[in-house]
Amino acid sequence: MREFIGRFHRDDSGATAIEYGLICALIFLVILAAVTAFADKSTAMYDLVSTAISNAIDGV
Repeated sequence: MREFIGRFHRDDSGATAIEYGLICALIFLVILAAVTAFADKSTAMYDLVSTAISNAIDGV
């Protein structure tokens, strides 16, 4: 039983998996923030283009 507890205590392979999981989560959050910022700016740009086209068609 002591040998099992000693091996369990020295085994740190689970810690590596947790670290990789945290790194993946942080990368996902950065990508999500970048996509959200890009989406907001591109939506504003398309609204501006749409308004300009509508005004050109209406002759304003």
